Amino acid sequence: MFPAGGRETIPVDDSVRAAMAKWPDVPAVYGWLSLDVHGHWRLRGEPITHPGLVAFINRNYDCDHAGRWFFQNGPQRGYVHLEYTPWVLQVDTAGTLRRHTDDPVEDVRGAWLDEEGNLLLETDAGIGVVASDALPVISDWLVDAGGDPLAPERLEPGADAGGAAVAWGERRLPLAAIARAEVPDRFGFVPDPQPPGTGGR
Repeated sequence: MFPAGGRETIPVDDSVRAAMAKWPDVPAVYGWLSLDVHGHWRLRGEPITHPGLVAFINRNYDCDHAGRWFFQNGPQRGYVHLEYTPWVLQVDTAGTLRRHTDDPVEDVRGAWLDEEGNLLLETDAGIGVVASDALPVISDWLVDAGGDPLAPERLEPGADAGGAAVAWGERRLPLAAIARAEVPDRFGFVPDPQPPGTGGR
């Protein structure tokens, strides 16, 4: 399955394109880069804090046709371990919903609540979990069956939300229950890509 947002396009950076053309057969690497549920990149578990490096990873983050997300680092592809979803959603100071790569979300197509209380939104670029620090803002978008504001504490994690919805523009997106373990298969991504021949994907 080829998830929305996974483009297999040529990366943005000219330097990356040139390196790929010059060294087309560099083996991929696994297990060194991860994306946590707060939208932070981690290198072997340690957070990456250099703004330039974070921006470079963000620009060259993509997905292959098998649903494996990666960072194209020059000629070498580094597959990413996802702590949860391929996208982590945040809200900027202007109230705009953004992916962890700082790209704005153009559309939201569905909403789910898992058994841990995580809010997931299916965006134009694919599924994303809402970062915990964005929940106070996004909770203002929750409405009940009558369209009135809904206090988050009225939601029971992992249960059908009884007509609750996320208001997105003029639309109301019903808030459905989902089990966290079901999310990768439901939305077509591989949370922990493995090298060929190791029994993983």
